[in-house]
Amino acid sequence: MSTDSGSAMGLFERYLSLWVALCIAGGVGLGLIWPELFQAIAALEYASVNLVVAVFIWVMVYPMMVNVDFSSLRDVGKKPKGLCITLVVNWLVKPFTMAALGILFFEYVFSGIVDPQTARQYIAGMILLGVAPCTAMVFVWSQLVRGDANYTLVQVSINDLIMVFAFAPLAALLLGVTDIVVPWQTLLLSVVLYVVIPLVAGYITRKLLDGSGSHQRIAKFTAKLKPFSIMGLLATVVLLFGLQAQTIIAKPLVIALIAVPLLIQSYGIFFIAYGWAYLWRVPFSTAAPAALIGTSNFFELAVAVAISLFGLNSGAALATVVGVLVEVPVMLSLVAFANATRGYFARPVSISA
Repeated sequence: MSTDSGSAMGLFERYLSLWVALCIAGGVGLGLIWPELFQAIAALEYASVNLVVAVFIWVMVYPMMVNVDFSSLRDVGKKPKGLCITLVVNWLVKPFTMAALGILFFEYVFSGIVDPQTARQYIAGMILLGVAPCTAMVFVWSQLVRGDANYTLVQVSINDLIMVFAFAPLAALLLGVTDIVVPWQTLLLSVVLYVVIPLVAGYITRKLLDGSGSHQRIAKFTAKLKPFSIMGLLATVVLLFGLQAQTIIAKPLVIALIAVPLLIQSYGIFFIAYGWAYLWRVPFSTAAPAALIGTSNFFELAVAVAISLFGLNSGAALATVVGVLVEVPVMLSLVAFANATRGYFARPVSISA
């Protein structure tokens, strides 16, 4: 793994927030100029799944799933403390704190600014972000802190397996707490479409490419697909903000309002995991990626499920896209903090860390 921060992120990843911001502006502009186009795209759906967005999401998610190496699960016992921290944070802390922050801000703090129905939509989008732990960009964050590559790979593989079974029930539980009617059939269909199918396709592709036991062909294949993955994300952003154009122009503060609890959540979760790792004497090479994995979100899945459950022009879909805008600068700031505090972990550690 490269230790050069500049080489660990490509042009698209390094400036992802800029591209997202430009696509937001472009989407809003196009939505105001050509609203009929976006409405026509929104009508292209089957079983509550928009076909255009489905293609964009698959283009985004498939290359990530090719990177998942389930053979790494044989090493699951080598870093038990790091795995424990990330799993607890991802599945027992993060979803519930995100729901709590959403309710706090949109049912109380911002109650005089946002109407109750719209507020519930924003809360739903934030919940979907909270129950979708990241599976792709974490490889980038781990590289930037010179983290344990094997630990990161094992953790991502475990997260993907858990997500297949836990995402739908956990999302339904938390959405139910916020009094949002959950169409179970659509939620389960979304998990199959955006997690199971890409995961199986990625596994098959990996087996076909990795027959010789060398990972070089996989690396070359995913490198070629990476630009298309980012393009799929950016196209989804343009589409979502094109549909939301009228709402955004009428209420320009909505992006900032959604960003507030997302920022608190991201920094809070990082410091919970990072502080726990420090107190538990986990080495930095595991502690830093453990905290970053717990903080980052699988926003591609959250966007897709929000669209399937609530529609392309819903507040829930808008909230998940704001998550994309917030995530990259937040994660880069946390990478910088982790690297600056590396020296505090230079002490004797437990073998099981």
